[in-house]
Amino acid sequence: MDTAALIAVIGVAFFFTYTNGFHDSANAIATSVSTRALTPRAALAMAAVMNLAGAFLGTGVAKTVSEGLIETPTGQQGMAILFAALVGAITWNLVTWYFGLPSSSSHALFGGMVGAALAGGTEVIWHGVIEKIVIPMIVSPVVGLVAGFLVMLAILWIFKKANPHRAKRNFRVAQTASAAAMALAHGVQDAQKTMGIVVMALTISGHQDDSGIPLWVKISCATMLSLGTYAGGWRIMRTLGRKIIELDPPQGFAAEATAATIMYITSFVFKAPISTTHVITSAIMGVGATKRIRAVRWGVAKNIVLGWFITMPAAALVAAVMYWLVHLFFG
Repeated sequence: MDTAALIAVIGVAFFFTYTNGFHDSANAIATSVSTRALTPRAALAMAAVMNLAGAFLGTGVAKTVSEGLIETPTGQQGMAILFAALVGAITWNLVTWYFGLPSSSSHALFGGMVGAALAGGTEVIWHGVIEKIVIPMIVSPVVGLVAGFLVMLAILWIFKKANPHRAKRNFRVAQTASAAAMALAHGVQDAQKTMGIVVMALTISGHQDDSGIPLWVKISCATMLSLGTYAGGWRIMRTLGRKIIELDPPQGFAAEATAATIMYITSFVFKAPISTTHVITSAIMGVGATKRIRAVRWGVAKNIVLGWFITMPAAALVAAVMYWLVHLFFG
């Protein structure tokens, strides 16, 4: 097995993790920054540290990615498939970041894997894709929307007699904890996805014969995600923090707490790789709808949801084209 191919795939995997970090940093901190609970740099630093810690909590999501979506390809063809899948995901991340669209880095990766596998003639485990990717992709935003709405209603009822100014001040403090919980959950989910890809590359190249995740892989993926997070995705942060709805501290806390809870449950109970973007965005919409339905800018929301649905096929198409180019020039 060509060592250069292995190094290239792992290098591109690390770069994908970096783009994942700055693309999705808004998921954890946009609400806290928009409500002024945290300064942007303090929020990014906190998110980077919590992302790093979260990457070491569990391996269930990584195993789903490495074993449950496509049959592990072999030889040079296998390395080409992984390389093309990662390029497809990176391309979509950069395009959506440029336009400030909070799409899913996770689904970009999964779409890239499916597209490259189909182009390379490798079997796609469709029941795994449907059960672990498609169903959670549909269900998790609905759960986030409804749960965010209900959590915010509960907060409004519990604190209906509280002094508004004091309540907002206390919720700003509470947002530090909810943003940290969200960043930790993001590390649990997103770093593990790249770990799964690296494990596949090591297996294909013959450097590993089991599904365990080496410590150096955990440290490397966690570090790259953390560095990307600290770089910050300001374009997407503005979309999540201000363009969907103008959030106040209680709303920000409700959205973050809801999204983080959903992500912990899906990570540790179902071991399903869900999109942090989908969950936090839908939770923000649900929280905002408690003020009044028109408070949510549904035109912006519609564009975001449309982006969710085209993410997987768009990344799959780019990955398929990249696989054919690699196959054409490198055989």
